[in-house]
Amino acid sequence: METRAAKRKKFWFEGENGIDRISDLPDVVLHQILFHLPIKTIAQTSVLSKRWRLLWISYPDLDFTSVNTIGVKKPSSTAKRLLAPSYSFSTKRLDFISQVLALRDKQSDLRILRFRAPLSFSRLNGLIRRAVRQNVQELDVEVATDDYFNFPRSVLTSESLRVFKLRSRYPGFRLPPPSVMKGGFRSLHTLSLSLVILYNQPSLSDLFTDASFPRLKELNLDACFGLKHLKVSCLALEDLTLENCFQLNGLDVSGARLKRLRVASCFDASCGESWVKISAPSLRIMVWEYNAIPENSTLENLTSAQEASIGFFLVGEDISVTKLRSVSNLLSGLSRLHTLTLESVCIEVLSSRNYIANVMHPFYHLRSLELQTGFNKHNVPGLAHLFKSSPTLHTLILKIINDFKIERRKWNKDLWDMPSSEEEQFWESQTQALEPLLNHLSVVKIHGFLECENEVSLAKFLLKHGKALQEMTFFSGHCNYRDSLRRQKIKSQMMGFSRASSNAKIEFL
Repeated sequence: METRAAKRKKFWFEGENGIDRISDLPDVVLHQILFHLPIKTIAQTSVLSKRWRLLWISYPDLDFTSVNTIGVKKPSSTAKRLLAPSYSFSTKRLDFISQVLALRDKQSDLRILRFRAPLSFSRLNGLIRRAVRQNVQELDVEVATDDYFNFPRSVLTSESLRVFKLRSRYPGFRLPPPSVMKGGFRSLHTLSLSLVILYNQPSLSDLFTDASFPRLKELNLDACFGLKHLKVSCLALEDLTLENCFQLNGLDVSGARLKRLRVASCFDASCGESWVKISAPSLRIMVWEYNAIPENSTLENLTSAQEASIGFFLVGEDISVTKLRSVSNLLSGLSRLHTLTLESVCIEVLSSRNYIANVMHPFYHLRSLELQTGFNKHNVPGLAHLFKSSPTLHTLILKIINDFKIERRKWNKDLWDMPSSEEEQFWESQTQALEPLLNHLSVVKIHGFLECENEVSLAKFLLKHGKALQEMTFFSGHCNYRDSLRRQKIKSQMMGFSRASSNAKIEFL
């Protein structure tokens, strides 16, 4: 007897009159449906009928990342005997990819090819050449090889390729000479390269130009070892990401359409001549994180910048005057921002005694400021300077990094009429200078709140003088029973602090 589930399935496929509804759909619609299934499942549909077999061999989106995994390195002959099942498993996956490409309808173009695999350079070249012959539009490859390999030159001549992503797990690949590279990629929109060996080409100053990449919109360079100087000036470029280029000394970025820029874990901290120059009138988002501080920073024409996150890493504690000036120049170039995040090391730099405070331009358009800080005693002047430089700030977010190696004094004032602490006296002395901020600040959020003297003193000051303040929220971590009683006592005292704004609400979470 036919079950209800079988009846429903039969009704969906055949309908009331026994008509196969799905198979009668156009190829383009069926391809779109199959796009949401794993490649193995799509291949299994080829046994349903001749119609589905033809559909499979013409399917344009081949994503093999769901069926093949990449190892760290191809096993040696000894390892093959010990790990024969796992090694043959990977080999079967590679054979499956080759067989699918060989069986494809030669009249059908390939839209997407994605795979991850440990394989030889010759086999990689063979797969890519076959994909290029089938007019592949998006090629996404992640490989691990026994030795360094050369960049697959077959992709250079492809007129159909729009997206090319090549990631090497180990040990990396080399680029062809610039004269060869500049002759291709005429139709490329997206280029992503990872683990590139450039010791013989330490400068890429004439490759990423409008002449070489006239249509490039997105560029991602990761782990370019040996790269010392990079210049990017593609006119169509909108998104640029540069990561893990630790030996970089000089970076020059310019582009009339560049909207997003991310530079992370770059620059040689030991180089005394490092520099960065950015000119991008359409840039809206900039992420600059965990980079060594260059000796010279120049940011020009960032008239459209809306949002930025800035952070550095330091080698040693001493910061030269030139690097302090470089930080000031970088922040001054972002003076039109609406949203700014400064990481903890950046706060340390701004809190340095040698910091040239009068060089940084005010953030007259800044509406939201997020600061990650240890909130140590020596950070207070740096925070005050940032507040002075943000006269129209609406939202202030403090994320306190609680380093338990650094002792911070707990706030312990049972009698409110006792003489003010050093921190409270400092903030009171800044009242006039911070008046523009105090007339605009509406929302304050303090994460990692541990009722220490620095943070309580600042909260008390903002409540006392913040005329526009609407809400102040404290986010604290877990604590034991003894600390919990102490916290409740401090919270009740804070609820009694005087407030310049009758609408100011305090909340503890």
